[in-house]
Amino acid sequence: MPSLIDIRRRVRSVKNTQQITKAMKMVSAAKLRRAQERAIAARPYSAMLQRILANVAEAASQDPDAGANPLLAVRPENRILLVVMTADRGLAGGFNANLIKLAARFADEHRAKELSYELIGRKGRDFFRRRAKTIHGEHTDLFRNVRYEDAEKIANAIIERFAAGTVDSVYLFVNEFKSVMAPNVTSRRILPIEVPKSQTSVDYIYEQKPEELLGSLLPQYVKVQIYRALVESAAAEHAARMTAMDAASSNAADVIDKLTLYMNRVRQASITREIIEIVSGAAALG
Repeated sequence: MPSLIDIRRRVRSVKNTQQITKAMKMVSAAKLRRAQERAIAARPYSAMLQRILANVAEAASQDPDAGANPLLAVRPENRILLVVMTADRGLAGGFNANLIKLAARFADEHRAKELSYELIGRKGRDFFRRRAKTIHGEHTDLFRNVRYEDAEKIANAIIERFAAGTVDSVYLFVNEFKSVMAPNVTSRRILPIEVPKSQTSVDYIYEQKPEELLGSLLPQYVKVQIYRALVESAAAEHAARMTAMDAASSNAADVIDKLTLYMNRVRQASITREIIEIVSGAAALG
């Protein structure tokens, strides 16, 4: 049976851990509010760009002299690039593990193909580096301050490899912000671009040729996809960490209650034993 000093030491240690988890929860909650606002603000721009792209693509398809854009070229998927977007830190529940499992399952299903990786976030980078995967690019410390310039740099590198024929398709794996309780782990193909269908049949008058507009909109579309994934992942990470730290604080409170109850029992047993020894000694003297 542990002594009272050992139990008190354990209670003090758990209380210190609980203070840390509560502080981390409060920090994540404050960061989540700003990250959530950025993620929600990026969605209308992405939706509007999709509608514009659909209208321009429809107009460009009606021109018989328009050439095919290299970002629309559909080739047999023999060489696949996986863009895996994880966090730089842990302590966020299954945020990183679930996404890595999804990417690993995709890689296992396409093991016969030539796979390469563009890794965003330290957790994903460390996981795939230990497994000796072909890594084209590594990007860390982007989520402290998500900038469009970083997304543009990543997108340009991806576009350059696809246009050069180094890879035949590009898939993005990311945690999208769905709610505070659970992120939405998704994977989608971003190259070759699948042009969305136009929902309206408006005949726009273009100052430039539609194929020229399409050629400038397609790279912009990929950049916006990467940027939106960054802000969505940042918001989902803070939400996952806040939820995980809340659960850790509750578990710490349960452990403290159990240890306190056990400590009281040990102390009561010690007092009872001392009383019995005193009474036994007095009876022996009598």
